[in-house]
Amino acid sequence: MSYRKTFQLICGFAGGSAALVFAAAAADSRGYFGEPRGEAATRWSRFTVLQAAQPPWTPSSQTPTPTGRPWDFNWDKRDPSMLSNGKKKESVNEDPSSDQDNSKPKATRNILLIRHSQYNLSGNSDKERILTPLGREQAELTGQRLAALGLKYDILIHSSMSRATETANIISKHLQGVELVSCDLLREGAPIEPVPPVTHWKPDAVYYEDGARIEAAFRRYIHRADPNQKEDSYEVIVCHANVIRYFVCRALQFPPEGWLRMGLNNGSITWLTIRPSGRVALRTLGDAGFMPPDKLTRT
Repeated sequence: MSYRKTFQLICGFAGGSAALVFAAAAADSRGYFGEPRGEAATRWSRFTVLQAAQPPWTPSSQTPTPTGRPWDFNWDKRDPSMLSNGKKKESVNEDPSSDQDNSKPKATRNILLIRHSQYNLSGNSDKERILTPLGREQAELTGQRLAALGLKYDILIHSSMSRATETANIISKHLQGVELVSCDLLREGAPIEPVPPVTHWKPDAVYYEDGARIEAAFRRYIHRADPNQKEDSYEVIVCHANVIRYFVCRALQFPPEGWLRMGLNNGSITWLTIRPSGRVALRTLGDAGFMPPDKLTRT
């Protein structure tokens, strides 16, 4: 086999610039670039040119530089090490570590955020914006999916708006015995002005009004378990796309103004897990894989 074919074969298998430099250096040393073998200065100058063409490799050039703030373990203001209950020690022999152990959360909270099903967009008032026939089918499918997961649900909370209330009522038929609770804080709104801005979507509500309410809902429902909670919990919250997207950004400590960069299907499931330590994981975002393709909508 000629050296030129060998050279091509090496480059074909390696597929990298390092193999090219190695083969070129070997060819150069044998005089395949056309100069006599004794002309070392010319040979090494050409090899240097090939080396210079390779970008320098360093660990920092291959690893993205971390940006943003470090994880705040006290994001929900419930970190036991940051709390002081003001309880006085009653005995000299009392173990100070016992109070700390008792104040530490031990259970994990699982929060399943459900976007309401498709509704009548032409309605002029909330009472008229009820679910469409397809929307009711979607709610049935979501309820069936939640039941099929086989989880022990503790509560089903829903926005007081008609489309969320109706969705929750249909879902509750599949979750027998689960308490149903309505909450005004979970109503749809504009949590914060989105970045990047959009020209085709302008909320009717004022950001500072809706933002304060939706933030209050986040603080009420998205936090680690209380110390007296003994077992892991599974809570279902039926509300709206804007609220869910904002909750996800806040819980993961992402910039909250990025909420509009996510899209959620009607009846989809977003699953947040909050550990006792304050760690948060997003298990699913807008999962609607349990619905047939012809039932999927985002209106």
